[in-house]
Formats: sequence, structure tokens, C-alpha cells
Amino acid sequence: MSSIQRRVTWPIVVHSVRTAVAGVASLLVARLFKLPEAYWAPITTIVITQSSLGAALAVSWQRFVGTLLGAVIGAIVASHFGPHALVFGASLFILGVVRVLMHLDLTAYRFAGVALAIIVLVPRTGSAWQIALHRFIEVSIGIGVALMMSVLWPEREDIPAGRG
Repeated sequence: MSSIQRRVTWPIVVHSVRTAVAGVASLLVARLFKLPEAYWAPITTIVITQSSLGAALAVSWQRFVGTLLGAVIGAIVASHFGPHALVFGASLFILGVVRVLMHLDLTAYRFAGVALAIIVLVPRTGSAWQIALHRFIEVSIGIGVALMMSVLWPEREDIPAGRG
């Protein structure tokens, strides 16, 4: 048996199929809604997909709240100031303070920062509020698909460490 055959075990194959199915499902749902950046749905699904429903729920909640927070702050900032570096930095700092006041964890802050950066720094032709809404919907679809996958096709716990 080759070294590749020894490393590729049935749980790894199943995990890979499960991840691919979840990613494609979220992409198709986002495309169904004709979202302009549908790729954010599968990215979110891949990030959220966890080994258990409990773990998926925890990271999903942080991603959801963080994305909402980053989208709202990003829309406000982009509407009034544009993509200025100092304004972006100040907004990122404000998100950090708001995170503490809302008792959110660092995961929510990271996701808020990503949403903020995408909305404020990526040049767009639409309104900042429309971009923020699309971003939030795309991420929400990804979260929903990941949670449904956790319920309908739970991840097995026996994927070897470092190989999953």
C-alpha cells in the first residue's frame, strides 16, 4: 500500500464529500437568490462546518453577530467617509470596543472586521447599504447550510488529528 493510500482513510473521504456537498449547496442557494458575490456563502459554510452541532451553533452565532455588526458599521462608514485607511483603522478599533461592550468573543470581532473591510475597502458601484445587506445575506445562507448539514449529516469524530 502506498503512503497516499495509508493516509486517505474512509473518514477523510466522507469528510471531504460532506464538505464538498455543503459548499456546493450553499453556492447554489446564493445563486438562486442572484446574490452578486455568491462565493461568500460557500466560504462561510466551509468556515462554519464543525464536528458537532453544538460547535457549529457556537461559531455560527459569533459569525452571524459579527457579520451583522461589521456590515452595519461598514455601511455607515462607507456611506459617509469612503475607503480611507485612517477611517478604516478607526472603525476597526470601534468594532473592538463594541465587541467588548456586547460581550462577544474574538471570533465575532474577526468576522466583523472582515465584513467591515469588504464593505469599506472593496470598490463598488452600488450603495454601501445594499452591499452590506448582500454580504449579510450571503453569510447567513452559508451559516444556514452549515447548520443544516450539521443536523442532516453530522461529522464523525474519528478523523485523525492533522488529517481532517
